[in-house]
Amino acid sequence: MAKILIVEDNEMNRDMLSRRLERKGFDVVMAEDGQQGVDMSKSENPDLILMDLGLPVMDGWQATSTIKGDIDTQNIPVIVLTAHAMAGDREKALESGADEYDTKPIEFKRLLGKINQFIT
Repeated sequence: MAKILIVEDNEMNRDMLSRRLERKGFDVVMAEDGQQGVDMSKSENPDLILMDLGLPVMDGWQATSTIKGDIDTQNIPVIVLTAHAMAGDREKALESGADEYDTKPIEFKRLLGKINQFIT
């Protein structure tokens, strides 16, 4: 069973996404801020990370860059999620090290397709 780390500060978003992923057979762990996400990327060794960008303590841009800059976690695929999609955000996310980008509100079928590209 593949493990997904959700890094999301909004409780409703965490709850909705985790329940839907668990129904699809994924093991889900959750972090509420960017620093916790970085820490859990090491302690939980997830197969994939779903990273919100607007996070407290450390934003998703910096958390993604930190995870991708660490030899222990650099190979974990990161899909960044944002509700504030603006021109250039996808490129900026990929430059920060993210492997994929998606927008909120989450279209679950589309997101699941992106997840399955990385988890086989």
